[in-house]
Amino acid sequence: MPANLTPQYLEAEKRYKAAKDPEEKLRELEEMIRLLPKHKGTDHMLADLRRRRSALKKEIAKAHAKGRRGPSYRIPPEGGGQVVLLGPANAGKSQLLRRLTNASPEVAAFPFTTREPVPGMMPYENIAFQLIDTPAITADFMFPWMVEVSRNADAALLVADLSTDDTLEDTITVKERLASKKVELVGELVREPGGNPIRHLGTILVGNKCDSPEAADRLELLAEILGNAFPMIAVSAETGEGLEELRNRIFKFLDVIRVYTKVPGKKPDLNSPFVLPRGSTVMDLAEEVHREFVETLKFARLWGEGAYEGQPVKRDHVLHDGDVVELHA
Repeated sequence: MPANLTPQYLEAEKRYKAAKDPEEKLRELEEMIRLLPKHKGTDHMLADLRRRRSALKKEIAKAHAKGRRGPSYRIPPEGGGQVVLLGPANAGKSQLLRRLTNASPEVAAFPFTTREPVPGMMPYENIAFQLIDTPAITADFMFPWMVEVSRNADAALLVADLSTDDTLEDTITVKERLASKKVELVGELVREPGGNPIRHLGTILVGNKCDSPEAADRLELLAEILGNAFPMIAVSAETGEGLEELRNRIFKFLDVIRVYTKVPGKKPDLNSPFVLPRGSTVMDLAEEVHREFVETLKFARLWGEGAYEGQPVKRDHVLHDGDVVELHA
């Protein structure tokens, strides 16, 4: 069966072959895997690409371990997605992290209380998302490692302080400082290859301290001046107002699905779903379950949207939120 490789795939392959740096090679290899048509004729190609990816990751990890001279600020992703909290001084990012997750960052009413990234897991129904608190970004200073943390995240919460008249200027400053380092905050989720020179980071604007006097007027001003560039939500980390809606917004914004697996003859475990990007296929699920399934999977049975119970489906069948899948090797 012909592979039918796309021009985009061939371009990524060309960049991969020209790359000298292992991390650059890995980024292009990830892009090749994403762009490779998924069908029986490309199974061996896909397995080979994944083997190369695994070898490159080990090489990079060994190099980092050998060359490390100080603490690493690369936060390994966990849960259904990684979301970085960005904002000016005293906007309430650390308090938001405390209220939404199990983390305990230091909270104080002076700038730069947070000096390192602080991760925490935010529960949402039967899954969790990783939130990362970060230091303030001001016109005068931004920690250099903030760029790496932001580039690696799936999305961002841009936290604005609705208790001050400086909120518009402060919010624009955060946006512009990151843009100067080629991290563009945008209003929708963007799944793009890691090698892109500019990272377009999907962002929700969170107006914190909505219980403050004139907070609604300041939020309206943000929307007017920013031209509705971001989806917005008003919350109060102090009182808890709007936090449940924020959880819902984060889940919907990350555009993921929950898929459950089952063993033949047994009921599925509905408490531990696999979390995948929307548009994922049976083969994508198989890779998450166990890499051996990539080569040995014959077919799957599906209980879910658009299928009768136990319907046999092929490797390229697109999954939906709540689907139950039985993998057969």
